[in-house]
Amino acid sequence: MSEILTVTLNPALDMSSTVDHIRPGDKLRCALPDLDPGGGGTNVARAIRRLGGKARAFVALAGYRGQQFAGLLADEGVEAVPFHIEGETRLSLAVIDEGSGEQYRFVMPGPRWTPNDAGRALDAIADNAPRGGLVVLSGSQPPGVPLHFPTQLAAAVEEAGAKLVLDTSGAPLRALLGVGSARQHVLRLDGAESEDLAGRPLPDIEDVAGFAQSLIRRGVAEVVVLALGAKGSLLAAGTPPRLRCRSAARSARGTVSSAPSPWPCRARPTGKRPWQRGWRRPRRRSCRMRRPCACLTTWPGCAIWSR
Repeated sequence: MSEILTVTLNPALDMSSTVDHIRPGDKLRCALPDLDPGGGGTNVARAIRRLGGKARAFVALAGYRGQQFAGLLADEGVEAVPFHIEGETRLSLAVIDEGSGEQYRFVMPGPRWTPNDAGRALDAIADNAPRGGLVVLSGSQPPGVPLHFPTQLAAAVEEAGAKLVLDTSGAPLRALLGVGSARQHVLRLDGAESEDLAGRPLPDIEDVAGFAQSLIRRGVAEVVVLALGAKGSLLAAGTPPRLRCRSAARSARGTVSSAPSPWPCRARPTGKRPWQRGWRRPRRRSCRMRRPCACLTTWPGCAIWSR
């Protein structure tokens, strides 16, 4: 398995609880809260750890909550590479109304970065990038970080002998279209992010696959993974890949964390025509993930992971 370094620039200390009913004006007596280290790259490292793999987590930490965050990572057995900045690590609060079952989420702002912070982070990540391995940049960018930070990081990671897996959104994601540099090794998007980037609806799988291939032709990334919710995930590469099931994980971070996982199924091709060819497990006991999963090719150079 390749060595993996995950990167979380804007982590959050996730606090979750429940309450009988949410109503304005009253003091709401919540249940004892749970605390978890949150943020895109952090969740990728935690998921890899739970799958039996190993990943180091580069995470920007600040203040007292940053110390709490580091302690929670250590409790889960995730090796942290702390990057210290001024301010206070942000707090995310999620409360479930037990009466309605609805969840209310409140996310506080994190520290604002300076141009010097961004430069130091680039150097620190490059110094810790595993040669021949993967660097996974996942999650939102904190205020003050340049929009083109992912592309700058990709260049630094490439020079260090590693490859970048990118999972971001919003303005930094849209900025990739103006760069035209095929420095991202893998770009991961969900349905809403895909339509936002395309500037149009993508109602069916053919539209999604065509858009994924267009990103590769434009030099945005070498490989594009689009998460399609209950339908699975679509993978597009420059040439039709030799498919192997990696995981049936469907969550946003689960898709990213499962892509480099070391437990492929022993799959076999089915179907006679290219658009009918799939890759399915011949027997349950041959699947190291121990769950039903299959891959289905839907477009030249594309594949679907699904249950």
